[in-house]
Amino acid sequence: MEGLLHMDGEILLFLQEAVRNPILDPVMKVITTLGNAGILWIVLTVLLLIFPKTRRIGWMSACALLFSLLINNILLKNLVARTRPYYVVEGLIPLIKKPTEFSFPSGHAGSSFASACVLYRRLPKKFGVPILILAVLISFSRLYVGVHYPSDVLAGALTGLLCSWLGEWIAGLVEKRSLSKKEGVNIE
Repeated sequence: MEGLLHMDGEILLFLQEAVRNPILDPVMKVITTLGNAGILWIVLTVLLLIFPKTRRIGWMSACALLFSLLINNILLKNLVARTRPYYVVEGLIPLIKKPTEFSFPSGHAGSSFASACVLYRRLPKKFGVPILILAVLISFSRLYVGVHYPSDVLAGALTGLLCSWLGEWIAGLVEKRSLSKKEGVNIE
């Protein structure tokens, strides 16, 4: 475990010293802000819920986001209680205001992958691929700005992927129950 923690810190210092630059810094700050409170994914989900043609996908994304909030932000962050890297990695300077909640897992990566994976699988690829790329960029931005360890982001992405499948599954179950009630069929 100590080796992983050391490698996590070394990766962050490498990004700070070798990748950060005056051109990319403001871009990454904007990209990371898109993931704040999952707002981008919530807005996309609401837009999908508005239109009947995409409403089912919107419900799947909404369920995935809810699971991500519960699993990542409420359960795991408080259970693991990992300190943010800028308090531990000597010389690491965050580029944004220091978040106050715990570090593991990344909520930005979790919500991004929860919604984006549903949208990638359910929307035409001309929309799904850019959405998935944006999820990757938001997740990477958390490393770039120095507020998460790589293992935080990886864990957030993996739990987000799991939440995307859960969201699709739960929304599908609810839809089946709703249809069977409309048709007067008992599915039990």
